[in-house]
Amino acid sequence: MVIAVTEFGVINLEITLNSPGAEDLIRLTRDRVGSQGNVGAGTILNLFDLDRARAAGASFIVTPTLNPEVLRACATSGMPVMSGALSPGEIVSAWELGAAWVKVFPADLGGPAQIRAIKATFPDIRLMPTGGVTVETLPAFLKAGADAFGVGSPLFDPRQASAGNWDWFRKQAQRFVAAFQSAV
Repeated sequence: MVIAVTEFGVINLEITLNSPGAEDLIRLTRDRVGSQGNVGAGTILNLFDLDRARAAGASFIVTPTLNPEVLRACATSGMPVMSGALSPGEIVSAWELGAAWVKVFPADLGGPAQIRAIKATFPDIRLMPTGGVTVETLPAFLKAGADAFGVGSPLFDPRQASAGNWDWFRKQAQRFVAAFQSAV
C-alpha cells in the first residue's frame, strides 16, 4: 500500500498510534519510504504517546485535539506537529503554541467555507483540513485556502487493504494528485 501511494507523489504518511502494531508500522513504513517521504505518528493524545512515537522514529506528530503539553514538547525538540483544532480560538492557540500546521478536524463539519473564513481572518496560519477530504472535496478546500490535507479512508480504505487490492491504492493516489493539480 505504501509503495502504491508513494508512486504518485503522496510523500507524507501518518500512522495512527491507535492502530494495532503502530510502532512497528512506523518503523516498517519509514524503511519502505526511505528518503522519498516522511512518516509521522498520529492520534497523539499525551506525552506518553509522544515518547512512543519518537522511539518508533516518527518524523512528525499529528494530534486530534489541542494539547498544549504535546505542542510545547514538540516545539522544544523541533519536532513538527500538526495540532488538531476546530474553533477559531483553538486554531489560534495551536498556532501560537508552535503547530507547523493546524489540523482542522473534523473538516467536514464546517467544510471549505470554514477554511475560507479562518484564512480571511488569519491568513498566515497554515491549515490542514482532515476528516471529510475526498477527491471530490479537495479542490474546494484548496480554493478556500487549505495549505495541506489530511486524508484517511478515502485513500487508505481498510477493505481494499484486506483484499490486497494494491492497484486500487495506485489509482486512488493518482486521482488525489490529479484533483490537487487541477485545482492549483
